[in-house]
Parts: sequence; structure tokens; C-alpha cells
Amino acid sequence: MNITTPFWRTQPGALDSHRTTADLPTSADVIVVGAGHAAASFVTHLLSLGGANPPSVLVLEERQLCSGATGRNGGHCKPDHHKQIANLARRYGIAAAAEVADLELANFEALKHYIETEQVDCDMVITRAMDVTMTDSLSKQDLDGYNLLLQSGVAAASNCEYTGKLDAERAYKVSGVKGAKSCFSYPAAHLWPYKLVHHMFSHAIAQGLNLQTETKVTHIVQADDVSGSWLVHTSRGVVRTQKVVVLTNAYTFSVLPEYEGKIIPYRAICARIVPETTAPPLGNTYALRFANWDHDYLIPRSDGSIVVGGARSAFFQDSNEWYGRRDDDSIIEPARHYFDDFMQQHFEGWENVRTSVAQLWTGIMGYSADSLPRIGAVPRRPGVFIMAGFTGHGMAQIFSCAKGLAEMVTNGTTYEQTDLPRLFEETEARLASQENMVCTSYRAATQQSKL
Repeated sequence: MNITTPFWRTQPGALDSHRTTADLPTSADVIVVGAGHAAASFVTHLLSLGGANPPSVLVLEERQLCSGATGRNGGHCKPDHHKQIANLARRYGIAAAAEVADLELANFEALKHYIETEQVDCDMVITRAMDVTMTDSLSKQDLDGYNLLLQSGVAAASNCEYTGKLDAERAYKVSGVKGAKSCFSYPAAHLWPYKLVHHMFSHAIAQGLNLQTETKVTHIVQADDVSGSWLVHTSRGVVRTQKVVVLTNAYTFSVLPEYEGKIIPYRAICARIVPETTAPPLGNTYALRFANWDHDYLIPRSDGSIVVGGARSAFFQDSNEWYGRRDDDSIIEPARHYFDDFMQQHFEGWENVRTSVAQLWTGIMGYSADSLPRIGAVPRRPGVFIMAGFTGHGMAQIFSCAKGLAEMVTNGTTYEQTDLPRLFEETEARLASQENMVCTSYRAATQQSKL
């Protein structure tokens, strides 16, 4: 078994440890911190908006290209069509929730269009997601939310096919998941995220972008003059710029200390399961929902292997295993064997299939304290921007969010003038809030498990 090395990084590209120039430049128009999906999407949109005179862009990455959460995720691009959108509707109202749903639908189509138009070799497969609820109470909760969205005319819900209610047997037959109480099916995709990011950066470098990997940003300070510029201090020197865009998700507070406790590192685990004997084909991606805090997800790859993540039931009770953890070089020990018989346990027809776990790895997600992404100008730091806190759902939102952020950085567009959901805007009030939904959810889940 290959421990801690994610499957997506088993074929590193030419840019993995790339430095466009031997030395850091002394200045750049825009400095981007981070080199994952957020940074790749942002520079793609930024350079497309630059016209005949694009800005000089410097990207600084502490490790290798796409070595953080993007290179360690499940490879799932799955817009939400019911569950979290319904939760947002209950909390913020239908109109605000519909904006998020529409953004995710647009993101799915825009990313699909980009990959197809650019002929990106990233193993993209357009398929359907199968969200399977595993308890009666969760099934009722999800159905109530789904009906709320349908009755309110939210477009995403109309794309959903529901099976269940009084016929759990049919849900089992449709999903192929043992113990299924209900299921929701809707369009989704899966892909090789590292290859997508590598392609985006290859094109950006061809357009003049300067990528500097293995270059840690230690802090940023405003220049002590009237220029309004920022001095970005790194492990290899200092660079001056007018605009800094921080795209480091779980590691945001390492660059912007005010985000400690606002974007919380959250350690998670993934595996790649390989069938060693003939196995039934899987035509969908899956989420198996056991509780509001506990779900597993998987994508079937064209090589017959399955990438699966989750396993929270194995380690969630011990918050030391995941809360605030920034290390992805060790395994979450209580979950080490969780995936050994995962397919046999949950999927019809897999009972006698021999499987092995070929790769097992951890990754660090960035959970926003209020559960919502934070996008826009950083309060009290003129010229500094953020896009982070995607709370494990970045592939479904980032590409379109990056377009709105690029418009703000390039054209001075206000947040309200973009197509971004109102709930995602970073504000002084959000940054000052003491709310921590991660801790609240943990306490609720802990109490529920004791009942």
C-alpha cells in the first residue's frame, strides 16, 4: 500500500517543482499565494481578462504544484442539488440559497466547457451522482428539504430524480447500495484534478505567468511609504506588489493571521480501492449518508479502481485527529483499515470480489467557521483579496468563483457587480463573528452518538 501519497500525484508533471525564473522578481502587478485549483482557475480567468496588456503575475507555492487539498481530494465535481442548498434555504431564505445553487450549476457547465474546449487530458467523465440516505430520519429530512426547493422553484432541484419515501426496496434496487432508504440522482462529473491544474498552469506560463514552487510566504506587510503597495516576504526574498490574492484555503491564517479560527484546517482521508477479481461495474458516483456529520463518497475510475473518502465514523469522536490539523504526511490511524472491505460491505454484487487498498492518503480541507466560502477584498487590507473556506466542496464552486474574483482584481469590479452569491462575500462582520459551526456541529454529533 502506498501510504500518504495521493493517487492523483503518482504521475507528477513537468511543472511539479517548476521555477519560471531562477530568482524571484523584485515586483509583480499581482501576487498569488497557492498553486491548487483555486489559483489555477483564478490565473486562467485573470489572464483572459488582461487583453493586450495582461498584468505581470507571480504565483508562490510553499510545496509542489497542486500538492495541497486539490491534489488530495476525491476527484469529484458534484454540484449540490438538494441537501446543502435546502440547509441554506432554511437558514438564509430561498433567494440566497438559489444563488448558490445557480452558481454551482454554472460552475459545472463552465468547467466542463473549459475542459472540452481546451481538450484537457484529465480523465473527465460526465455521469450522475447518487446520494443515498441510510437512515429513515435522514431520508425524511432530505425529502423535506428537496420538496421545499421544488415548491420554491429552485432550478437545481428540478434536475434531481428522487427514489424512496414509501419504497426503500426500490431505492436499494436503483442505487445498488445495501440498506438504502432513499436516493437522489443528478448530473455530476469526476476527473483527475492534478492534471487539470497542471494544464491550466502550463497555459498561464505560456502567457507570461511566473510560477515559483517551493517558495514559502512567511508574511505580508504594507510598504512603509505612500505607494499603497504590499511587501510579500518569502523564504527566498521579498517581492513588492499592489495586489495580493491569497488562495491557500486551510492554510490561509499562515499568511493572514486574522483568519485563525475563521478558516479551520480539517484533516480527512481518502483511498483508492483496486478490484483483484471481476467486479460489477459502477455507473455513478456515490455519497452514502449515515448522519448529517457522517458520509462516505466514491468515484469509479475507467481503470476499474474506485477512489473513496470519508470514514468519519472511525475518527470523528476524537477531534485531535482532525480539528485544526495541518499535517497531511501521516495517516489518520483509527481509519487505517476502514476501506479494506468497503465495497463488499455496502454494494450489491461485491460480496465475493477480492479488493485491495492501493493508496491511502490524508488531505487538509479548509472549513469556514460559518460554513460558507469567503471571497473578495480582505477587510482592512486594501489590495489584498481572498478566496477560501470551501468546506470540502471546492470543486463544485471554485472555477466560477475565480471568475468573479478575477473581475474584482483586474477591473476593480465590486462584489455586487459580479455573479457571485451574496452569501460568499467576505465582510468585516463575518470576519469579526465568533461563530464556529465546525465546533457546534461536532458537539451536536457527539451528543447524538451518545443517544
